Amino acid sequence: MFSFIVRRTVGIVPMLVIVSILSFLFVHLTPGDPIRILYGNEIDASTYEMLKEKEGFNDPLYEQYVRYVSNIVLDGDFGTSYRTKANVSDEILRRFNYTLILTFASMLWAVVIGLFVGIISAVKRNSWLDRLGMVSAITALSIPEFWFGLMLMQIFAVQLGWFPTSGSGSIGHLILPSLTLGLGVAAIIARFTRSSILEVLREDYVRTARAKGQKEWTIVLTHVLRSALIPVVTMTGLQFGFLLGGAVVVEQVFSWPGLGSYLVDSILTRDYPVIQALILLFSVQFLVVNLIVDISYGLLNPQIRYE
Repeated sequence: MFSFIVRRTVGIVPMLVIVSILSFLFVHLTPGDPIRILYGNEIDASTYEMLKEKEGFNDPLYEQYVRYVSNIVLDGDFGTSYRTKANVSDEILRRFNYTLILTFASMLWAVVIGLFVGIISAVKRNSWLDRLGMVSAITALSIPEFWFGLMLMQIFAVQLGWFPTSGSGSIGHLILPSLTLGLGVAAIIARFTRSSILEVLREDYVRTARAKGQKEWTIVLTHVLRSALIPVVTMTGLQFGFLLGGAVVVEQVFSWPGLGSYLVDSILTRDYPVIQALILLFSVQFLVVNLIVDISYGLLNPQIRYE
């Protein structure tokens, strides 16, 4: 297991290098002059050249890239925001906690609802419960997040007054955005869980357990679920990575001060250092989540060995 973790961790390094190169080149490939964005369009030509030299944009690309990576690795410095003139690393650290809390809350909704619906649908296959669960899952996948969030806000915040409409600061602020974000993932988990359980139920050892007179629920919970959860965990881990870096729409709808809304604001204002940092951060998050998912296979099924 330890050697597998080491190999997988080392294997992440080349991918990080590629992502860092692509995020670095983002500034040089997108329209717009960073110097004009940073200091305004009013500066004259001589001042422009002086500032360009000062910011290091006259250096060869490889020197700029080495400097960019060195600042990140050695100092954790992602640069200074063009828009706010604040340190990007400090702003990311402040907002990361909000995104992490929203993501965990959303995954909690998704796992609880998804597993419950998926297990019920599999055990009660072809019953009205199964049909209701799968129709609900397909409907949830078809509903745009922004529309569902607005409907929740209209009903539970505006009309009933149970929750705040936007912002952060309490559990009440977290309920609606986390439910909005978790609904689609819950639908995916429900469908994967149902499919996986039905596949395992066809195995010989399940028929043997039934022949011994064990109850269906006992078979599912003690024999089937552990094996059936392996593909579900894979998919859930990938969805967690997507949620962690992709809660853009929900954060905008509910004015949640996380990394998603920070990314949108930065794109609209062409704040390139922030965009670079967030692209790299989201990539690291996704790779780490994949590593954790791979390790969890051996914990769910001891028969799996890492060679």
